[in-house]
Amino acid sequence: MMATVHLIDDDQGMRTAIGRLLGAAGYEVHTYAAAGDYLLPAAGDEPGCLLLDLNLPGASGLDLQAALRRHPAYQRPIIFMSGTTDIAASVRAMHAGARDFLTKPVERSVLLAAVEDAVACDARQRESRARSQFVRKRLESLSDREHKVLKGIAAGTLHKKIAADLGISERTVKADRGRIMERLGVRTLPDLLKLLLETHSGDSPPE
Repeated sequence: MMATVHLIDDDQGMRTAIGRLLGAAGYEVHTYAAAGDYLLPAAGDEPGCLLLDLNLPGASGLDLQAALRRHPAYQRPIIFMSGTTDIAASVRAMHAGARDFLTKPVERSVLLAAVEDAVACDARQRESRARSQFVRKRLESLSDREHKVLKGIAAGTLHKKIAADLGISERTVKADRGRIMERLGVRTLPDLLKLLLETHSGDSPPE
């Protein structure tokens, strides 16, 4: 799938020049003259990034960055651009999660490297979210007893103790663990625990 760069800049000449550069590099480019214009079309699911001017008429680039927290479907790694060296703004942008902050005029190689990095970051994040959604769906398909067995395993409880707590045999606990691991596509206990940690961000598995 072709990556898309969403270029938001009020300078028509800048949009045209950067759009041609990125198009020649193999990216699809969508351009917008104002921050709010980016939120008008339906959000796509293709990998990409935002190339966002800091100083825009009306809502600024920083305003849009903050607003995107309320519109997760539109969130992508952000590369800020500014015609001035604004240290305070760059620090604020980076603390809020911006991927990069470039000063205009931006060298071709620097811009392309920043976009390549941001797009790769977005692809990794999308892959991680898709994997988490897959695992959550598989977890939802577990039986009530399997959920309890999994919770015990995640807590580091011995199989013998899990069996006693649930009133089942240790052999049944091991059989349940095997089915759980097969359903989640993991082969070892460390892989299972790592997968649960990644999926639930440190939370306990669903009860």
